[in-house]
Amino acid sequence: MTSAQVDTDKAPEEGYERGLNSRQVQMIAIGGAIGVGLFLGAGANIAKAGPSIILMYALAGVIIFFIMRALGELLLYRPVSGSFAEYSREFLGPFFGYFTGWTYWLMWVVTGMAELTAAAIYIHYWFPDIPQWVSALVFLVLLFVANLISVKLFGEIEFWFSMVKVTAIIGMIVIGIGVLTFGFSQAGDTAAVSNLWEFDGFFPKGIGSSLMTLQGVMFAYLAVELVGVTAGESENPEKTLPKAINTLPWRIALFYVGALTVILAVVKWTEFAEGVSPFVEAFAVIGIPAGAGIVNFVVLTAALSSCNSGMYSTGRMLRTLADNGEAPKVFNRLSSTKTPAIGIAVSVVFMAIGVVLNYLVPEKAFGYVTSVATAAGIWTWLMILISHVLYRRKVVAGRLPASSFPAPGGSVCSYIAIAFLLFVTCLIAYDADARVCLYVMAGWAAALGIGWAVLKSRNPQITERPGEPEFEKIG
Repeated sequence: MTSAQVDTDKAPEEGYERGLNSRQVQMIAIGGAIGVGLFLGAGANIAKAGPSIILMYALAGVIIFFIMRALGELLLYRPVSGSFAEYSREFLGPFFGYFTGWTYWLMWVVTGMAELTAAAIYIHYWFPDIPQWVSALVFLVLLFVANLISVKLFGEIEFWFSMVKVTAIIGMIVIGIGVLTFGFSQAGDTAAVSNLWEFDGFFPKGIGSSLMTLQGVMFAYLAVELVGVTAGESENPEKTLPKAINTLPWRIALFYVGALTVILAVVKWTEFAEGVSPFVEAFAVIGIPAGAGIVNFVVLTAALSSCNSGMYSTGRMLRTLADNGEAPKVFNRLSSTKTPAIGIAVSVVFMAIGVVLNYLVPEKAFGYVTSVATAAGIWTWLMILISHVLYRRKVVAGRLPASSFPAPGGSVCSYIAIAFLLFVTCLIAYDADARVCLYVMAGWAAALGIGWAVLKSRNPQITERPGEPEFEKIG
């Protein structure tokens, strides 16, 4: 019997319902790779890097694939809900499991704060008389209720949110190719592939300026690892997870590289600016009726999708922490519908505080919130990669069973990804505006350090590293 078979049998003991089918897991994986970072954030990145932003998204996409293959190998070795914290705990020690779990929770809470505020702004486009806080509160309550009902409903909502995003991008690509090929629409006279290099070249502001956009590009890929959190609730993780991860390069190539290539060929890069969605701008230049309204609806679904995912993942992460004595035991309880209702409820309360704060503070604070989410995401990705490297060492030494879904190249790609993430962290430190998130993370680390000291004083056993799963080496 393989390790995947053994551990999959154990997973239901966590109490979760395996209610996510293959269709939903696939679309959650797709949706995780398409967010507000693409629909809105790409505008600012294009203004800073010009057409070279395509290369930056492609480069970051390769690194994300390395991260996801490392996570995939770990997931098929031992599929558990709250996977990042569990693998950090197993391979780096209890403190890293505790730190990673709480940091991933923070990432989704602050992302939820930003996305709810963004969703309220998008509703304002159609209904300017409705106060923003009312729209944000309505969305918060609706998604909260949906997450409490069942994991199946969460999966179904996420499926349709993702479907809207995917359809919009494919539609944009098809229309753009039509404009380039047949020259119809208002953009027909100026649309040309040569727009990718004619206006001051492919790197119009220099390679350095292009590299500085990597921090914003990485924010666009946040949540792609969410498929790992679904492991404990997937009907058949041995089949659904590898398929979801292996299709990631095609999703990135189509939805990011493909969409941006078409957009920048149809509309010259100098037309884009920070705060303007490149999709809205492209639809406006092409002259599609109600194009701005259509894209506004798509961006609204992207924001709600991200918030929906945040509620799902924060509840599961708090339960994982509680199960290990690193959060109040009350978070360990499941409702009658097998959802971590109390953990979700507490997370929603913090997201609601964020709605108020984002309503009151200037627009720049919105950027600070997203930069904190990026820093927390980078930590999570680093923990996945380091855990993978340590797992591979134990497999080679014969101390742990090999996964049924090994990452190509063993640990080599993980080392490359670690170096890349450290490079992006240096870029964040160099940028005066983005640097604020590092100060926030330093304060967060100090708070978690104090929390760990309190936990140790109350329960010294919490610092004990978990034993390795029993494994009898064959041969």
